Amino acid sequence: MLRLHSHSKSSNMKRVLYLIAAGIFGIVTTEIGVIGLLPHIAAHYAISIAKAGWLLSAFALVIAFFAPFVVFLIKQYNRRKLLLLVMVVFTLANVLSAFATNFYTLLIIRVIPAFFHPVFWSIGLSFASATAQPGKAARGVSIVFGGFTLASVVSVPLATFIAGSINWQAAFLLFALFNAIPLIGLWKWLPDFQNTIAVSKQSPLTLFRKKTLWINLVTALFMIAAMFSTYGYSAAFLEEVTLLNDTQISLLLLVFGLTGMLGNWVAGMAMSHHKRTTTLVFILLLALIHVLIYGWGNVAVAMVILLIFWGFIHTAGFLISNITVTSSALEHQEFINSIFTSCGNLAVTLGSFTGGLWITHFGLEALPLSSIVLLLIAVLSILLTIFLTKNSKL
Repeated sequence: MLRLHSHSKSSNMKRVLYLIAAGIFGIVTTEIGVIGLLPHIAAHYAISIAKAGWLLSAFALVIAFFAPFVVFLIKQYNRRKLLLLVMVVFTLANVLSAFATNFYTLLIIRVIPAFFHPVFWSIGLSFASATAQPGKAARGVSIVFGGFTLASVVSVPLATFIAGSINWQAAFLLFALFNAIPLIGLWKWLPDFQNTIAVSKQSPLTLFRKKTLWINLVTALFMIAAMFSTYGYSAAFLEEVTLLNDTQISLLLLVFGLTGMLGNWVAGMAMSHHKRTTTLVFILLLALIHVLIYGWGNVAVAMVILLIFWGFIHTAGFLISNITVTSSALEHQEFINSIFTSCGNLAVTLGSFTGGLWITHFGLEALPLSSIVLLLIAVLSILLTIFLTKNSKL
């Protein structure tokens, strides 16, 4: 929970939430926008594309393994100053990345802000939850998640366009601007606030004793893994199975992301009222979409229609997974959000690995079935939660 100082005004809260969403957009663009720059960076430094890929992998691994520890260490510090510090670090890191003289220097510069990434995520999501009206926390969180959704839609194609039109260094400077703008806004409008965990007698580490937390983490892990098992190879699927060209694929993936923004908003409203039902409906609809993609993935017209609905359902999974995990420990929201951040990054890795393994053994056309298997595990996890809830105090 967050304790706002008395001078903060509730009328400014929604503006602050959108500024935090803008900050999320900036840090996520920094994280995944580099995907669109990898071929250019590999050519510039005369390295392989696989080696250049460490600019993305190292960033994600730092978040996955260090997020909870970093958030635990900064628990006593002023939250406003921390959010501003993260924005400064990301802005400077992007500027320095544009002027890196060799690949290893660039890699080190990239890794440094990764340690600060979970700080902004955890504080930002906790702020959204704590400042919302009673029963409306999911809506506030959905606003913040909107920054992630937008970044996932535009960052890679925008970075690719800038790198092709100017150079990859210009893309990093643009990333810096995306972080500098919310920095200015947050400096002006973000109220001063502290986290009550700083004076709490109970350590957030006690959360790991909760069975529900572990079960919900498993649920979120396999939900997100299921999302990325197929989506991570969607471009290849659309090219080799649906037989679309690069332009068509880029346009469809953009539509996929835009419908996802609407799905994120709808999920926020639904999770405010019916968390478990919304989660089960999400899994059912996502499984159905993958069944249809498996059956009709080689029909272009059908895939265009399916992609619209797929995007709408898919993107909502991030918000649903977050609320599923964070509802396990309302008393330590920042720490639990850092755990979710780690879980999410591990889930993406698991999904990508599973999808790649499935393609190797069963072929690209059977890829959607891998997501269905992972979703079944998520359902079993939810059923276990229901059973334990009815038979014991968790």
